[in-house]
Amino acid sequence: MEREEGETTMIGVVPAKSATPIYSLSFWEVTAASGVVLGFLLGLVCVYLTMPQSDYSFLKLPRNLEDLQILRDNLEIYTSDYTVQVLVGYCLVYVFMQTFMIPGTVFMSLLAGALFGVVKGMALVVSTATAGASSCYFLSKLIGRPLLFSLWPDKLVFFQDQVARRKDRLLNYMLFLRLTPTLPNTFINFASPIVDVPYHIFFLATFIGLIPAAFVTVRAGLALGELKSLGDLYDFSSMATLCLIGVLSVTPTLISKKKA
Repeated sequence: MEREEGETTMIGVVPAKSATPIYSLSFWEVTAASGVVLGFLLGLVCVYLTMPQSDYSFLKLPRNLEDLQILRDNLEIYTSDYTVQVLVGYCLVYVFMQTFMIPGTVFMSLLAGALFGVVKGMALVVSTATAGASSCYFLSKLIGRPLLFSLWPDKLVFFQDQVARRKDRLLNYMLFLRLTPTLPNTFINFASPIVDVPYHIFFLATFIGLIPAAFVTVRAGLALGELKSLGDLYDFSSMATLCLIGVLSVTPTLISKKKA
């Protein structure tokens, strides 16, 4: 799922800036990253070749609700007869966007609801979002350090400090991050391996933590034509519910600290 960049709201002290280390990518790291890109592109080409000859000019990443409605209207024609191709193509695009932190996955979540309904759409969004986040995690483990220090040095220091403090209750903290706008999801995906968040913790927090927001967007996709803006997705009750779940997720950590 997509979350816009924003300032951190967690209470904490961000250490003063220090000299930013200079890193560079090796030839093999660049080659591996390029291989991932080519793999996704090859998969999309294979899907395209199995589809009937037609005008596919409507196939582009939606950047607004109007683009999304056009894409939905055209894909509905193929969903029943070419279900496998549509599903595979959808999954490849969603995972690719998550892997390389391309904005717009919220539109893909809305599309899942519009094409497949709430139950199937939820399963599709949560599984592809988790797969994409995992792909981003491992790609970052390979080449992420120089990019993180260049793009988010302060956030990285803050995140590393918070993770180090919560080693015993790390799953609760990661769930809290997924359920609240404390840190952007793209940053969490990319920074987690650098600050030593174990993959099993990352996977569980991602899979479970994305369910509430995925439900909101997938359900909204059923009434796509009624949406005027993305702001209509998250009304006060939806945001309050997500924040409440987030607070409950860190309650065990707060209780254990009081006991200590």
